[in-house]
Amino acid sequence: MKENIALCPGSFDPVTKGHLDIITRASKMFQKVIVVVASNSSKNCFFKPEERVELIKKCITNLSNVEVVHYDGLLADYAAEVGATAIIKGLRAMSDFEYEFQMALTNKKLNPNVETLFLTTAAENMYLSSSMVKQIASMGGDIESFVPQVIMQDIIERIKK
Repeated sequence: MKENIALCPGSFDPVTKGHLDIITRASKMFQKVIVVVASNSSKNCFFKPEERVELIKKCITNLSNVEVVHYDGLLADYAAEVGATAIIKGLRAMSDFEYEFQMALTNKKLNPNVETLFLTTAAENMYLSSSMVKQIASMGGDIESFVPQVIMQDIIERIKK
């Protein structure tokens, strides 16, 4: 029987409780979920892709069907490479939808065998973003309610550099 695989792509710089909510929910719907840490040249990232992979791994030790990889190419190509049939994207607001809808249509054109599924964020995470976490941390603010405890010190240490 073919394994039911979904991809959860993002920059995850750093991973937040909102990201983990989407990853956890996806892990309940698919046999295997691959979190794909993407390089995004348009973003000013605090963590290197390999560091982001390790931070996410620290946070998902309870999710046995989730793996984390770094991939630099087209997501549609990676989906074909690993046999994924779905791309899971979290939506916080309508502003997210416009961009994600465009990406979904593009990925479908590049790989007709993959569907994009949108999961709405939990209400408590609607405002949460990695950028906000970095800004709060850089100003000495408390990020405990935004990121998992297991990586909080990693983020604080990076901000201090």
